[in-house]
Amino acid sequence: MKLGIIGLPQSGKATIFKTLTGATGIKGEERIKKGDQLIVTVNVPDERVDYLKELHKPKKTVYSQVEYLLPPRVVDPDHGKRERENVMFNAVRTCDGLVHVVRNFQVFGGPPPTPEEDFFKLESDMIVSDLVVAEKRIEKIKSDEKKGKEIALEELSLLERCRDSLSEERPLRDNTEIAITPLLRGFTFLSAKPMLVISNNSDEDEDLPEMPHIPENIEVMVVRGKLEMEIGEMGPDDAEEFLSAYHIESSLLDRVIRRSLAVSNLISFFTVVENEVRAWTVTRGTPAIEAADLIHSDMKKGFIRAEVLPYDQLARYGNFSDAKKDGHLRLEGKEYIVQDGDIIKFRFSV
Repeated sequence: MKLGIIGLPQSGKATIFKTLTGATGIKGEERIKKGDQLIVTVNVPDERVDYLKELHKPKKTVYSQVEYLLPPRVVDPDHGKRERENVMFNAVRTCDGLVHVVRNFQVFGGPPPTPEEDFFKLESDMIVSDLVVAEKRIEKIKSDEKKGKEIALEELSLLERCRDSLSEERPLRDNTEIAITPLLRGFTFLSAKPMLVISNNSDEDEDLPEMPHIPENIEVMVVRGKLEMEIGEMGPDDAEEFLSAYHIESSLLDRVIRRSLAVSNLISFFTVVENEVRAWTVTRGTPAIEAADLIHSDMKKGFIRAEVLPYDQLARYGNFSDAKKDGHLRLEGKEYIVQDGDIIKFRFSV
């Protein structure tokens, strides 16, 4: 999963990015730098993987991973608002989801924070950007039709629905069918992406700001970015004391990953072979044959069955053989919907 961090100027995007990636111990020079954007890959903490690792003692353990991308910062005064946003939007178009940082702290000498208003400013600009993309493609398809070329009618129908929704200032994520259809994936619509909103609060403010009009399908969380960044730079003993004093129960990385997975409707399944324990991330509702394809295309081509043991049952019995003896190991076909925590062995023949 790849998440792009967006927000208006002075929202604290860079602070949130530094706080997130600082938790991994990655130094600035070790980050992948493409142009002026920064990308850091982090493991998804998962106690189930920890348990499987301890149980099987594999040579290799692979956790699910999340990439965080911070778009380039445009500081050239000759660049206008639209140009700055285009740079940010183009950087995050290939991301699976967005982390939208809104300012909820006072800037010295600046106006008071307006987090809900800031949210809708950027949301509106993403909708306009998507509308331009949809209209250009519709225009191209209709031009081809007039020239007698064969056109993709289903694609045209979906794009017209996108255009209608966007024209009414409704983001595409509000229509699940449109947001997830493979036919539109190549358009990388911004407003179709799942979104986590971070209210970047001042040090002493633990509360969510009043944002009554934020849609229900948008997850909102509070982060005291500057405070948590400073705590992350402390030694373990001092950090523990400050975390307790400011009622911060876990690292920002853990909290953001948990919320990001939930808002993106993602789950994890696991594979255990002789020398490896590995976590895989798929969208909720994924059938077994598509999960097999994620591992290797041969598994999909030659799929026979999936041997499935729920993680909870393994943890209950403490070993595979006893869980299997009591009937918790199931044989499932290609249409089986993978569940969060499934331990799966795919049988296939090519």
